[in-house]
Amino acid sequence: MGKRVYISADYSENDGDRAVVDELHKWGEDSAHKVDYIDTAQVVSGSVTRDPDCRACDLKAEFNSQINASSAALFIVGDKTAHRNAGSTCRRNAEGELCPCTPYKQNAGGTSLCKVHGTTYTPGPEEDVGTINTYSYLEHEFRQAVKKRKTIIIVYNSFYRQYGWLPSYMRDYDEMARPFWKKDALGRKVGDYQYIKQALGYE
Repeated sequence: MGKRVYISADYSENDGDRAVVDELHKWGEDSAHKVDYIDTAQVVSGSVTRDPDCRACDLKAEFNSQINASSAALFIVGDKTAHRNAGSTCRRNAEGELCPCTPYKQNAGGTSLCKVHGTTYTPGPEEDVGTINTYSYLEHEFRQAVKKRKTIIIVYNSFYRQYGWLPSYMRDYDEMARPFWKKDALGRKVGDYQYIKQALGYE
């Protein structure tokens, strides 16, 4: 039976961690280790962002939904991860419901008024992480996975452990993070799936 795993990663074109994501998708197609991956890039390109008025809070709500439907969340940490802050500019809690907000696609119209009306509240312990927040998209995904008690898997886009790459919100999980890459007997760069297989219960 396949596993549904949510992947969170930095998808920047030039210095992100797409190589790890691509390798994971290849491995997930293996019949012995069938994994149904849903990754951040797929969510971002999905139906929620087809709305030209999609906001950061809409996207975070979709991340919540996809994480809730997954049994595990896999976080890829690269050398730029701790410094990524996309999604963190919400001003609703600080400035109220008439604050300016930039739609996700930053359309030609520039900012619009916040579309969340009325009083906001702090979600309870069993509820999703609130979507009105100043977390980056990456931090929001991590907090949602932890709050919903998903299996957490953290890999470095590296041959070695890179504790200094971990964002502050992941520091309590530093002992579990593992390097993703290794070299095979021929010296080729290959993915090391041992840790992931164990975390997913394949071994």
